[in-house]
Amino acid sequence: MSNKLLIGNMSEADTYLFNNGSHFQSYQLMGCQFATDRDGNEGFSFRVWAPNAKGIAIVGDFCNWDTGFSLTLLGETGIWEGFSTDAKPGQHYKILVEDAKGNRKLKMDPYAFAFELRPKDAAVVTKLPDFKWTDGRWMAKRKRRSVYEAPLNIYEVHAGSWRKPKGGGEQEFYNFAELAELLIPYVAEMGYTHIEFMPLMEHPLDASWGYQITGYYALSARYGTLEEFMGFVDACHAANIGVIMDWVPGHFCRNDNALAYFDGTPQFEYWKSFQADNVRWGTLNFDLSKGEVHSFLISNALFWIEMCHLDGLRVDAVSNMIYLDYDDGYWEANEDGNNLNKAGIDFVQKLNTEVFRRYPDMLMVAEESTAYPNVTKPVDTNGLGFNYKWNMGWMNDILKFFEMDPLFRKDHFNLVTFSFMYMFKENYILALSHDEVVHGKKSMMHKMPGDRYNQFAGLRTLEAFLMTHPGKKLNFMGNETGQFLEWKFAEELEWTDLNQDLNHQYQFFVRTLNELYVSHKALFEQDHQPEGMDILDADNRDESILTFIRQGVKPRDFLVVACNFVPVERQRVRIGVPYEGIYEELLNTEAREFGGTWDFAQPEMKTSTEGHNGLPYSIEVILPAMSVLIIKPKRIKGYHKGR
Repeated sequence: MSNKLLIGNMSEADTYLFNNGSHFQSYQLMGCQFATDRDGNEGFSFRVWAPNAKGIAIVGDFCNWDTGFSLTLLGETGIWEGFSTDAKPGQHYKILVEDAKGNRKLKMDPYAFAFELRPKDAAVVTKLPDFKWTDGRWMAKRKRRSVYEAPLNIYEVHAGSWRKPKGGGEQEFYNFAELAELLIPYVAEMGYTHIEFMPLMEHPLDASWGYQITGYYALSARYGTLEEFMGFVDACHAANIGVIMDWVPGHFCRNDNALAYFDGTPQFEYWKSFQADNVRWGTLNFDLSKGEVHSFLISNALFWIEMCHLDGLRVDAVSNMIYLDYDDGYWEANEDGNNLNKAGIDFVQKLNTEVFRRYPDMLMVAEESTAYPNVTKPVDTNGLGFNYKWNMGWMNDILKFFEMDPLFRKDHFNLVTFSFMYMFKENYILALSHDEVVHGKKSMMHKMPGDRYNQFAGLRTLEAFLMTHPGKKLNFMGNETGQFLEWKFAEELEWTDLNQDLNHQYQFFVRTLNELYVSHKALFEQDHQPEGMDILDADNRDESILTFIRQGVKPRDFLVVACNFVPVERQRVRIGVPYEGIYEELLNTEAREFGGTWDFAQPEMKTSTEGHNGLPYSIEVILPAMSVLIIKPKRIKGYHKGR
């Protein structure tokens, strides 16, 4: 081991920024870093934040596993530092922490870039890869594009269970080099614009789906190397597919070998046990009032964005960070007497400010399940600063409605229309996510009432309504095939279902709908402005019919949508339209090719001068049982500004 001064040593400015909560590239200095000393000797530096420890040592393959070599405390910074010329890439190590009472415990390196495959937990000495990116065209296009006016149709994936290696050998998971050959062509063929991965960081328990993290800076060993993931993202960008990853800054795995009570005291977690303990999820909450935790977490967000060219982060459990009483059990009000976690709100605003300062074209998506205001408004207007939020209210209402026997839907039609009251208050993503197809909630297909034919008819209606409702889109893997069984994290999707005609036809329907979505500006260009949605009739609860117009920026970029939410065909349905002329069917969810019963498209629709729905002209259609019709103008004239 060498104790000589390191090239690129951590300066006083670095330690000040780290302790102050403003070092947003701390991953370049902390943990295990390739470095040289002043004599030019190559090795690895080790830096550990443990402010209340009595001593810190590194133990591993390159030093004694019992005693290792001791690190030196840098003044009053709480950071311990050392350097080894013996450490080599691929070797394993742990951190030996001696707490103030003399107790010694082996810990995982919070900043490690790689770990052994679970159940082993040693960190791996790793150089960050010098990856040669080829996605310059994608990155340049991303900078020019307005995310709000662009199509966004996300395919949510759990990397460990989309597909599994065949043969039952030792390999439990495909790595990202292998997934690049399988997943990217499928997503491209299906017409999605983005893939969103459930958390990919290191975690011990498969059943946590990655949401209880131990290694925030390491790609899970389940999925290969960081360089393989970089190659996957690069290949996605070449295929015109963006990549988003779920990120969990609010709480972490409470396993004793990782972040939990790292130096023997509440270090990463809140010092009050009732605030640190996350009862609902069995985890520990990050202390979002500490500067060092800010440096750790915001650096982590930027690590994945910068190192892996991610196009966005979906931030998990925002409500848990911004409310003091979100969890079960005892809580205490803040100094103002309310339930807001001011430290959590400040952290979220700081996170988004820093990410967008560096990357204005990033997607920062909040999974926020309450009615907290201004989640997607700028920080300088007292918003949280995200640019998107999952619309959990729409999801809960619409699934409750579709699970209902159609006989009773007319009495609960407000479940369909209530979202119209608030759909432009935030920038929403309509998400039918993994959370809706687990824990006995049934798969999307299994939620639908009736026999298999009616289940698929309901599923097509739901998916078409999602695609035409204002807001960006997200569907979890398996939704697109009509899988009957719930998602199981330990098994691959039920791909054999596609041997059945109805499943195969439904997958073709989803692909067709995805292609229709990206090719019609009316469905995405004004997702967040009232001008993008003209509700024609939302009051026909007796027949359970809903009609509306989706409108693009140009007056003639529009589509007429008619939804029939019950399995009863409706004859001579009159729909108001803004222009005189000829209209034609663009999509009928009940077409035979999708698994329905209609062999032919409806005839072209010539307008009548009989005004309807407050518009000067109207057309008449047959609305098939349990269906959505999407109608487009074919030859129109005149211009009507609206009502």
